[in-house]
Amino acid sequence: MATPSVSFRISRSAEDLAATIHALSQRLVKLEQRLAAMEGQIHETQQADPEELASLDNVERLLQDCRDLLEEQDLEEEDSAALVASADATSGGYGAASQHRDGYPSAA
Repeated sequence: MATPSVSFRISRSAEDLAATIHALSQRLVKLEQRLAAMEGQIHETQQADPEELASLDNVERLLQDCRDLLEEQDLEEEDSAALVASADATSGGYGAASQHRDGYPSAA
């Protein structure tokens, strides 16, 4: 009599184990499907739209044009400041502040 009860317990344990393995494998399949779907979404979001790329390139060109214009303006201001300084130096040190009202240099 001892043999049939032991055999029954082993069979029952094996069936429980098989059911557990089946349930785990089903969960694994679902998780793999979810992972594949999430990877697909990530891949789609990482791919840039050609129109968006063209728009970003246009914005980049506009920014570079603005920088170039600002640099040109700075260079023009430096050139005009250098011209004023050069004109003051060539006038013998007589600037507008060292002149009388009549326009002649003061004898300082």
